[in-house]
Amino acid sequence: MNVPEHYAKEILREGGIATPRGRVARTADDASAVARELGGRVAIKAQVPAGKRGKSGGIAFAASPHEAREKAAALLGTSIAGYVVEAVLVEEAVEIARELYAAILNDGASRSPLVLFADEGGIEIEELHARAPDSVRTATVDIRRGLDPERAARLARHPGVADVLLRMYERFATLDCELLEINPLAIDRKGDLVALDCKLALDDSARPRHETLFAEVERLVGPQGTELERRARAAGLYYIELGGNVGVLANGAGLTMTTIDAIAHAGGAPANFLEIGGEAYTKATAALELVLANPRVESVLVNFCGAFARTDVMAEGVVAGYEALRPRVPFFFSIHGTGEERANAIVRARLGARPHAVMEDAVRAAVAAAAAIRA
Repeated sequence: MNVPEHYAKEILREGGIATPRGRVARTADDASAVARELGGRVAIKAQVPAGKRGKSGGIAFAASPHEAREKAAALLGTSIAGYVVEAVLVEEAVEIARELYAAILNDGASRSPLVLFADEGGIEIEELHARAPDSVRTATVDIRRGLDPERAARLARHPGVADVLLRMYERFATLDCELLEINPLAIDRKGDLVALDCKLALDDSARPRHETLFAEVERLVGPQGTELERRARAAGLYYIELGGNVGVLANGAGLTMTTIDAIAHAGGAPANFLEIGGEAYTKATAALELVLANPRVESVLVNFCGAFARTDVMAEGVVAGYEALRPRVPFFFSIHGTGEERANAIVRARLGARPHAVMEDAVRAAVAAAAAIRA
């Protein structure tokens, strides 16, 4: 769940990280009044739970309360990344001496939090890394020990920044974040560190531990995601709606991502991310309902690979869901690992389908079937 900037900055301040003075305004007159309180020169920032607002025209600057009213009026009611701008954050202008970059995110490769720091901020980190890869310094963190002060100091190389990294990590770990990014982290003319912008994303699966926090974010910006994504959360499933026409159902996040990549590599377009690893295999019918509820889906690829998980148990769930729903789009199966002989036998006997011996063949068949229907 993405947290709007003004609330993310409240979370930073609670952790001892400085932010500019400012206040949320919901009308142009309110924006003008806030600008007057702050001395006239302000930044006006659309409050939507989406990134890259600057490139979308969601950030403006004003030199007077009158101009603040005009800029706020121009932003309010517009749409950014599918969200209507119902509020703006009006903040005091900060005299910047230097801009830095700091972030912490969950790294799938190391299965650890990853701290990133760069001596240049205010631009997309991907752009900076492409131009000057050595300027981005990283460090993985052992969650059992946390971020070590000496390691933070080696990353930062700036007085006071190591303390900000430590405070960021405390917020990141305490709130079960997926991402906490400050860009830019500014050094102002007085030499103080100020978080000028903040991107904060919470791990949806941690909601039971932070129900009050999640409820407050939804109160501020409303439920996030598409209708199908909201239905998935209510059912306890992790589903992301994509723009393609090949439905995906796999076990485990890693295999699901691999399946999505394989579909794209074969010239197709995945319609969703949906994995039924762990106990989620017991919700196979609900999972299939989500995949099939997307009107763009023209074929479905089921890809199971079991080690500790039994593919025959997962196949039983999916086949039962298929029999209950009777879908009209073609299904393609790739099943390997523990219990695969029985799993393949279940699919053949009850659905009359023959699972593919090689995953790539199942992928190509699903992509071709979707393309043929579209043609």
